[in-house]
Amino acid sequence: MVQAYRRYVDALVAGDWQRCRAEFEAWLGSGMELRTLYTDLIQRSLYEVGTLWESGRVSVATEHLATAITESLLNLVYPRLFTQPRRNRSAVVCCVANEFHQLGGKMVADLFELNGWRGYFLGANTPIRDLTDLLADKKPDVAVLSVTIYYGMDALLNAATEIRARFPALPILVGGQAFRWGGRERAEQITGVQYLPSLTELEAWMKTHGN
Repeated sequence: MVQAYRRYVDALVAGDWQRCRAEFEAWLGSGMELRTLYTDLIQRSLYEVGTLWESGRVSVATEHLATAITESLLNLVYPRLFTQPRRNRSAVVCCVANEFHQLGGKMVADLFELNGWRGYFLGANTPIRDLTDLLADKKPDVAVLSVTIYYGMDALLNAATEIRARFPALPILVGGQAFRWGGRERAEQITGVQYLPSLTELEAWMKTHGN
């Protein structure tokens, strides 16, 4: 699959939606588990494009186009994603206020669905008051906060603090690319907050909290 991955990333950087779709459908039709598709193709390729952007080798526009293509391709997964056996568990997943990179959070919500949970995904730039009101309405088993850019770390910490004040027993998971530059210790100083660095570790957490 190394060559197939390389073809996909090259098409993603080139902004070639048709080539990306062809490669994506080939991966999807190979019988590969969806969790592997998410980690080994989607997440891995987006991290690579992000690294290219950080090093100045591709533009912001190219990175945004790659993200948009990826988000559109995820629609091809959903007919299989939502047929998984259901558990009596749910999660609310959101990107904090002023965080407009939503694809990571969307993938997290999808992974909950893949594991039989109900994944309520609130999208980008979710105000704290609206988030806490929805938590009161849905009464999930966990709240998940995503942040991609480090300048959004304070917003994530504020959201976690507000959630903890209003819902003292609700577990809070945090993650996202922003944590590569720090923030874990500050987040985990808030009672009941846990940082998970990968989709693999998130799935392991779900397996221990899914009954």
